[in-house]
Amino acid sequence: MTQMTDYGHDLLFGTFVTPSAQGAGHVLDLAVTADRSGLDLVTFQDHPYQPTFLDTWTLLSYVAARTERVHLSGNVLSLPLRPPAVLARAAASLDRLSGGRVELGLGAGAFWDGIAAMGGRRLTPGQGVDALREAVTIIREIWDTETRGGVRLDGTYYQATGAKRGPAPAHDIPVWIGAYKKRMLALTGEIGDGWLPTIEYLPDGVDSLPGINARIDEAAVSAGRSPGDVRRLMNFMNVRFSPAGRGLLDGPVDQWVEQLAGLALEHGVTAYLIGGDDVATTERFAAEVAPAVRDVVARERGEA
Repeated sequence: MTQMTDYGHDLLFGTFVTPSAQGAGHVLDLAVTADRSGLDLVTFQDHPYQPTFLDTWTLLSYVAARTERVHLSGNVLSLPLRPPAVLARAAASLDRLSGGRVELGLGAGAFWDGIAAMGGRRLTPGQGVDALREAVTIIREIWDTETRGGVRLDGTYYQATGAKRGPAPAHDIPVWIGAYKKRMLALTGEIGDGWLPTIEYLPDGVDSLPGINARIDEAAVSAGRSPGDVRRLMNFMNVRFSPAGRGLLDGPVDQWVEQLAGLALEHGVTAYLIGGDDVATTERFAAEVAPAVRDVVARERGEA
C-alpha cells in the first residue's frame, strides 16, 4: 500500500516556459497570460550556453516589469555560471523592485561541455553538491542584514572575504533545489526550502516519489528540520488537454484535476508547473484546473 504524504502546503499553479530567443514575443505573451489569468508562478529554464535561448535573468527582470502579481523564478538557475554573491544581490534587487515576487530555483549544473565552453568550472556530480551547499550559504548570508559584519566563507568552490550584506529581499525568498541523485536529494532535505524536479526526468515517474520523499524527509529530520519545511514542486513538460485520457496531464480537465489532487494528497506535491508553451492551455489550466484542484484538496484536508 502506498504511504500517503501530505505536507499541508498551499497549492501553487504555474508555467515552465521555454525562453526561446526567436520567439521572444510569444514568451512574453505566455508570461502575461499567466499573470492575467491568476496563476501563481512563471518559471524559465536556464541554459546560458544555449544560443537559441534568451538569458534567463534578463528575461525574469523584463517579465517582472510587464506583470503585476505573478511570482517568477529560474527553473533552475545554472549555478556554475552565476556567482552566488552576485546572484543573491540580483535576486534581492529584483524582489524589491517587483514587490516581493521573486523565488530562487538553483541547480548544481548540467551540460558541462556547454558550461566549460562559457568559462565555467567543470565539476563532478559530488563536487557540484558541495559547491551548491557553499553557494546557498553565501546567498543566505548576503540576504541576512540583521547580522553584523561581512560575509565570510572560505569554501573549496566559493569564497566570501568580508562581502557586505544586503540588500535584504522584500520577502523571505525560498531556495528551491533541482535534484535527482541521492546526495542532492539529501542536501535538499538538509538546507532547501523546496524540491524542484521535472516529472519526465524521474526514473519511474510518479512511482519514484515515495522513495525520493523518504530520502528528503530523512535528511530534513537529521538536520533538525521538519519534512514539511521542504515544499515539493514539479515540472510537467508534456501536457495536453484531450478528449480521452492518455497519460499524466494528457486528457480531459477532470483527469488533470484527479491526477494533481492525488499528487498533493498522496505524495505532497503542491506546486505544478506546466510546459507546452501554449496560451490556450495556460488559460484553461488557470480557469478550469486550478480552482477544481484547490477545492478537492481543501475538502480532503477538511478545510472546505
